[in-house]
Parts: sequence; C-alpha cells; structure tokens
Amino acid sequence: MGLGHRLKNWESRIRAHYNVAPTTPENRRKARIYALWFDHEILRTVWTNFDEIAPGVFRSNHPTRKRFEKMKAMGIHTVLNLRGETDSAHYLLEKEICDDLGLTLVNAKLLARGAAVRADILDTIQKLKSLDKPFVMHCKSGADRAGFASAMYLMIVEGKSVAEARRMLSPRYMHIRNGKVGILDYTLDVYEARNARDPISFEDWIATEYDNAELHRAFHAGDPPA
Repeated sequence: MGLGHRLKNWESRIRAHYNVAPTTPENRRKARIYALWFDHEILRTVWTNFDEIAPGVFRSNHPTRKRFEKMKAMGIHTVLNLRGETDSAHYLLEKEICDDLGLTLVNAKLLARGAAVRADILDTIQKLKSLDKPFVMHCKSGADRAGFASAMYLMIVEGKSVAEARRMLSPRYMHIRNGKVGILDYTLDVYEARNARDPISFEDWIATEYDNAELHRAFHAGDPPA
C-alpha cells in the first residue's frame, strides 16, 4: 500500500470519527469540529457567496448559525438545501439550527461534479416553483449547485434566456467551468443547442429528453453540445 493510499485511509478514518450526529455533548463537539474543518465552515464565517438573484430569491454557500439568524432578521423563513438530506454532521446541525430558529428547511439533491438524475432535477424545479418567498438556496460553496439551481429558477420562473441564466455559473460566484463542475455549464449548452433547433422549455426538455448518462458520456468525451 502506497503512502498516498495510507494517507487517504487515515483521512477517511478521521472524518468518520468526527462526522457524527450531535446527540450528546461529546458528539456535538465532534460534529462542530467536522463542520468547521472538514466541511470548511471556518471559511464560510467570513465568505458568504450571498446574492439576491430575483426579488425575494437568494443564493448562498452553506450558512453558519449566525448567518441563518441574519437571514431570519431579513425576513427569510425558507431554506432550500441543495446538498440533499443526509446523516452527515453538517446536515444534522443545519436541521437543528433551522428548527431552533423556526425556519422551514426543504431538501433537494443536485450534483456539482456530475449530471444529476432526471428525477432529482425535476424535484428541485418543483420546489423552486412552489417555495414561498423570500427564500434562500444553498449548496456547500454556493458556486456550482446553487449556480445551476439559480440558472434554472431564472429560466423557468423568471422567463430569462439561457444566456442570462448562464451568468449564475460564473467566476463571480467562484464557479470555474474547467474540470468536472463544467458539466453544469455543458448541460446548459446542450439545452441551448437543442432549443435553437426547435424551441422547448428547459423544464420540458428535462422531463422528456434529458439523459444524464449520455450527457455525462458526451461531456467527458469532449463532444460539442448538440
């Protein structure tokens, strides 16, 4: 076993040690350590990636408790978590905070480095269309999944063009399309090319034609959007 593999196994063990439910004082201490250092909350105490993308609709990285308190003071009472409902410490702490503050936590699941399955995208779309405003959507960094969800919101709810929606996936929000996260940009590119041939709404395209496996293959093969 090489050094790199041993280090990876060591890191996995450390992560598992701290990634626990905050059910006891000791486990709460571990969960906070996990959130701060392994989930990088320490960075998000000063960096928010917070922006209003449409009236009453906000995007953000994963907020800290103090930031949730500030959002509540702003009148935001609904939180759309794009990281999915999990048993990870960061999610359990978020749920606890939202319960404490009386915020409604709604969960959806998108991917940053892959093409999400159709059902998950459609579920996210329905939530974007139905949530009471004002609401905030967040992923971890607020760059990729939050950007893709924001783009969908602008196209589907606000009636914006793909070009306008694409601005939600930009370096302004720390999204860099080089690498695996570029599959989100590629998804918009493929839809834009399809829509140019014969107009179809983004939601209908997802519901009837979107194929995450084929999109994944084409992206990694370097195929032009079509």
